[in-house]
Amino acid sequence: MIFYFSGTGNSRWAAQQLATLLEDTALDISQLRQLPDLTAQLQIGLVFPVYAWGPPEPVLHFVKSLPRTKAFCFAVCTCGSQAGHAMKKLAQIWPVNSSYSLVMPNNYVIGSDLDDQQTIRCKILAAQKEIKSIAIEIRERKSVYRVAEGSLAGLKTTVVNYGFNRYARGTGAFHVEDTCNGCGLCARNCPAHTISLKDGKPVWAKKCFQCLRCINECPQRAIEYGKATKTRGRYTFEKNGNID
Repeated sequence: MIFYFSGTGNSRWAAQQLATLLEDTALDISQLRQLPDLTAQLQIGLVFPVYAWGPPEPVLHFVKSLPRTKAFCFAVCTCGSQAGHAMKKLAQIWPVNSSYSLVMPNNYVIGSDLDDQQTIRCKILAAQKEIKSIAIEIRERKSVYRVAEGSLAGLKTTVVNYGFNRYARGTGAFHVEDTCNGCGLCARNCPAHTISLKDGKPVWAKKCFQCLRCINECPQRAIEYGKATKTRGRYTFEKNGNID
């Protein structure tokens, strides 16, 4: 069983690729209403994006509900380049036999411009190769820690990640342009269930994971965060990352 959390599709794709190679099942934790019986599972996997060098809040909340079994447990985190001590933070809650980081296209549009299409293609081709290696090692039950932590990893996962969760996940900067047609896609797909429609336009409550699915997925490019996102691109794996 492979569980995943994904904002714009990178981690969903990685989980599905692994599930295919391992002849396993991939389940979205944001859509899970009841935890399946894991007693007989030989392996349990977790795939998630790194947010400010740490695991997202819903991932940490989810693993606390996982029962301790004799299954081989592995985790894969997707990131733009470095994961910090995200996996070590996860391991404090959920015992992990093997840990990996997987470089995927950048989707953090509120922090920087996004990758060009050539860079996206190169990252995904490299990720495909790495996923095949990961699948082989999982089948062989190898204990592996292949995580690109980067410099000052401990500091980033403690101080910076704390600041991100405490101060940077506000929704006040979200706003919608006149091009919004009220399709409601953002409200339907928000993992935090924080978006609702008022007079046909999205409004945000306070809770936000900063997955940025709403900005990147909007078919009208009508959602902005402050002023910087207006001149930047958008990324979802479905639209930009499918290179087959």
